[in-house]
This record gives sequence, C-alpha cells and structure tokens, in this order.
Amino acid sequence: MTNISIFGTSSDAGKSTITFVIAKLLQDAGISTVAFKAQNVSNNSQVADDGSEIAISTHFQNSVIGVKTSYHVNPILLKSGSKNSASLIVEGKEVGEKDVKSYYKQIDTLKPIVKNTFSYLDKKHDCVVAEGAGGCVELNLLEKDLSNTFIADTFNTKIILVADIEKGGVFASIYGTIELLHPKLRENLIGVIINKFRGDRTLFDDGIKIIEEKFGVPVLGVLPYLPLNIGFEDSASLQNYTQNLDASIKIGIIKLPHISNFNDFEPLIIDDELQVDFITSNLSEYNYIIIPGSKRVVSDLEWMKENGIFKALQNYKKKIIGICGGYEMMFETLIDETGVESDTKTSEGLGFIKETVTFKDKKIVKKLSFELHDMQLKGYEIHYGMSKKYPIYFEDKNIFGTFVHGIFDNDEFRNYIFKDGYNGYCFEERKEEILGNFIGEMGKNLNMDRVLNCIRNQ
Repeated sequence: MTNISIFGTSSDAGKSTITFVIAKLLQDAGISTVAFKAQNVSNNSQVADDGSEIAISTHFQNSVIGVKTSYHVNPILLKSGSKNSASLIVEGKEVGEKDVKSYYKQIDTLKPIVKNTFSYLDKKHDCVVAEGAGGCVELNLLEKDLSNTFIADTFNTKIILVADIEKGGVFASIYGTIELLHPKLRENLIGVIINKFRGDRTLFDDGIKIIEEKFGVPVLGVLPYLPLNIGFEDSASLQNYTQNLDASIKIGIIKLPHISNFNDFEPLIIDDELQVDFITSNLSEYNYIIIPGSKRVVSDLEWMKENGIFKALQNYKKKIIGICGGYEMMFETLIDETGVESDTKTSEGLGFIKETVTFKDKKIVKKLSFELHDMQLKGYEIHYGMSKKYPIYFEDKNIFGTFVHGIFDNDEFRNYIFKDGYNGYCFEERKEEILGNFIGEMGKNLNMDRVLNCIRNQ
C-alpha cells in the first residue's frame, strides 16, 4: 500500500485539516493510518504520549484517528527564539537555538532523522498521511525542504494537491504548481482538492472541467467552507472561529504578539454560554480576562507595559486567569540569569503573586494530573519558568494562574471557575460531535474511491 503526501499550492491552503480528514476517512475504510509532518514551524506544541514535544497540529490530527503520539510523527519542530533565531526541537527534545542560515546549513544532518522516523511509522501502519509545508514548489528552498519534496521523493508517495479558492487565482496556482513539480512527483499526483468554496457548488462545474481537461489532473473534490472551532494550527486559522455573540459571559483573551497554545481556549470558543474575544484593549467590557501562554514571555510582558494593558490588568477587579506564560507574568519578579527568555535578567511582573519566577535552562515537558479542590484535573506542561512555592497553580480572590495547558478541557474546572449562572457541557462529547459532522460533510464532497484505488495500487 502506498503512502500519501498532502501538498498545498500555498500556505494556509488547509493542508492540516485535509490531512486529518483524509486520515480519518481512510481509517473508516479499514486502513491503519497515521498523520505525519517532517518539520513544523509553530509556537503551539503539545506533549506527546512518549513525553516528547511535538506540534499541536500533528498531535491533534492523530488524536482524531486515535493514534498514540511520539516524536516520530513530528521529528523537527521550530519555535520562536530570541532575536532572529528559532528554538530547534529534534525528536521531541530541544537542542538549542539556530538562526535561519545555521539551520539550513545543517539541513542534511536532519534528513536521516526525518527518514528514520517516517520509516518507523511506515512499518507500523498501512498508510502514512504526510502533511507538506507552505507552498510545495518554492524553488529556492527545494533542497532545504523536508516536508514536501524530500518525503515525496524519498518514499515515492502519492500526492494530493490542496488549493485555497478563497485566496483567488485558483487556476493559476494549480497550473503553476503542477508545471513546477519535478516530473517524478507530477506522475504521482493523483488529484487536486479545491478547498474553502463558498456558495453554490455547481457554479464551479466548469472550473472542474478546465482543471481536468486542460491541466490533465482529476479534481478529487470541491470542499465547502465550514468553520471548525477546534484544531487551530496557527494565528491565521484562529481568526476563522464562529460563536454565540449573545452569550451572557464575556471572556477577553489578551492577544499577545507571541501568543502560544491558543488551543487551550477551544473549549471556551465552542461553549454556547461564552463569548470569547482576543483583545488588546477595553478590558472592562469583559467578565473574565485571560493572559495566555507566550513563547517570548519577557518580550510580551514589555509589550503589555508599553500599550497600557499591564496597568489595566493591575486595576481590573474581576477574575483574571493566567496560563503558563501568562501565569509567569502574574508573579512579582521574573528572573532570567542565563538568558533563556531574553537578555533582560530581571523583569517586573504584574505583582499578583508575591513570589519570584526563575527561568531554568532545562525545559519542563510533561503530562500531569493534579488535584484542585477535590477535582482531579489533567493537562500538560511546557515551560522554562519555575516557582518553588507555586509549582503548578496559584489562587487568591480574583486571581487564578497555572502552568498547566489544557486545563479548560476539564469540565469540572470550567464549572468551578465560571461558577454562578454557568451550566457547563461535556467537552469531549461536543468535540467528537463537531469533528464527526465536519469529517462527514467533507467526505460527501471527496472522491475517496479514487484515493483508495491509488494507494492500493489498483
């Protein structure tokens, strides 16, 4: 059986979504699948089942199909670093910071790692669904491209091309991509998916004919634009959520420049009782304010001081919740002697917690279960900052902060934190329902018979 690569004509074409949709539909057809991405560039990470750090998008894809995760599904992860560098995570462990030139110079040393992890998954599953990155024919980067050309060429994968019709120029993007593909990869192209189509699908019937007759490539489907309020990959996808704007409880999440792990807030976004906005001002309009995680805590703390949010938070009398980096900002002082976060060794925090957070060289990366007021809560930690006195959470009057990501996934915690006038719901059941409806609708518009025939070499 042949593996699949999901290529895009551009960034944000919907590759991440198509990856888990295709993987789930293959699984429903009795095929053992796993989602894979050689290299992710994202500040949003999760703790895999083996304790390694991987991108949230790849973790989410595999959670949809019920596959246990390890660093094999995402061997290379790049996160924002200090100045112009990136934090490089290889096989789930951080190995240091690299600037772009240094990273590309060592790209050949990373290829065997990618190859080995893909081969490991290939032996365990019938079909690896490998998500590409960005546009798949960036000619100046082809030799440095781990997620697209390297995987497709090395493992002779069948290729599905995803084009975002919302961006405009869909015919040019498809034709240009096909023409620029290496001949071997062009031969392995099994079809094109037109993504994010709005309106009457029959209006694109002539478009399908043009692509199939003039470009010589089958159209596997024209997928409708449907909002999906879970599985956010990046800040671009985050802008597409929809919710109940008449909800009585209003929550403002500080939109930090380096906001990370905004998947923490999916349980709030899909909650009919809550209105969630990402904000940079007007805190008084909201019943709750959340300071989210940040990949550059000190930098985002300074940003809040410059634009007035820092003082506004100190004067805010209603509930303030801090998550991970946001929790660290709540302390009186932040100490970074070795420059883990920035060149600033001592920073003034919001002062809600009369203690010091100290940044250590060794990052904490782990899943955990902990008790809070007789509630047994689950989540995960990814952070450098540490507090001896409050290592997991702090609570006092209108302040609640925690290092724990995923805390809002716990139904009991939401019921506790929002209290009076809040009824609550089961997040896992709602999530399963949303995904089931979404995948079902996408499946109606996809020619999965052709996909199945191609990977079965029929």
